[in-house]
Amino acid sequence: MADQNYTLDIMTPMKSAFKGDVRTLIARGTDGYFGVLANHAPMLAALDFGPLHIRTAEGADKWFAVSNGFFEVRGNKAALLVETCESKDEIDVERARKAKERAEERLRKRENVDIRRAEAALLRALTRLSIASR
Repeated sequence: MADQNYTLDIMTPMKSAFKGDVRTLIARGTDGYFGVLANHAPMLAALDFGPLHIRTAEGADKWFAVSNGFFEVRGNKAALLVETCESKDEIDVERARKAKERAEERLRKRENVDIRRAEAALLRALTRLSIASR
């Protein structure tokens, strides 16, 4: 079944978050979600903050919250170069809940608030909470 897998490397400036063989990957690009299987055509995509789901060669599902960066696949080798990557186990649920509450409060008040920034903070918190609950 090796021909149904490809090598994936997820890197941030601070760490190598994942390296191994995978069957599938689903990520959030700037133009929407995309999926990758083995033998995918060469591709380069910009990534937004969002969930990343991979299924390893052994069939294990792994979830991450990744932030802005790039994805490239070529010749059954794929790489994500992202600012941050948090696995499901690394997410601080209490911190994410508090961030969600702060963002919702800022969006309710709307006085002297950068709406786009508050919406982005809410999206990050909701994504982290969603991944942590999987």
